[in-house]
Amino acid sequence: MNRRKFLQYCQSGIITLFLSGGSFGQKNKSLEERIFPLYEEINRKFNLEHGESALLVDGENQKLHLVDGLDEFKINKTYNISTGKYGFGNERGSYKTPLGIHRIGDMHGEGEPFGTIFISRQSTRRIATIHYNKMRFLHSPITSRILELDGCEEKNKNSQSRLIYIHGTSEEGLIGEPVSDGCIRMKNSDIIELYNLVKVGTYLNIKDRV
Repeated sequence: MNRRKFLQYCQSGIITLFLSGGSFGQKNKSLEERIFPLYEEINRKFNLEHGESALLVDGENQKLHLVDGLDEFKINKTYNISTGKYGFGNERGSYKTPLGIHRIGDMHGEGEPFGTIFISRQSTRRIATIHYNKMRFLHSPITSRILELDGCEEKNKNSQSRLIYIHGTSEEGLIGEPVSDGCIRMKNSDIIELYNLVKVGTYLNIKDRV
């Protein structure tokens, strides 16, 4: 959906609201219409290059969307994720997933096998056992690929020092539930795919709900 269509939609929605006397809820909007403002927020604050790809996180539904605006706004990929088990927030030591606009600051794991375990962003050359059930383990290693996140706003500028990543996990059966220590977890095949679709500098906008 391009900007003109989005504005037309907003105007028609306001008119509908006025005539009906009711509330104009998010449930009446398509997915593209609900997440387009997240892309626009990045563009407004940081001047995206024309059509540049970005990542948008919908925390309520535990989804990550890879989008672009080349010809018109579109969703290229949607992935199930897991965000922080304590919710969303930018406080140091909170184990919450940070909110707001970030950029990918660095990327790790190029060419490493599926399920490779990382410690301190370094490959251990060991392969994790991937669990596909709902069991939780005391320790869940970071696996396959790592995308480091740098906060772009005053409220989240500590994300890098908090070691907030997008990464693979050995607890694949829990993807879709908020169970992480603040990072954004993905299935190993998904993070490997995403790693090849983004670059250092790609923007990410994290919202608890859209």
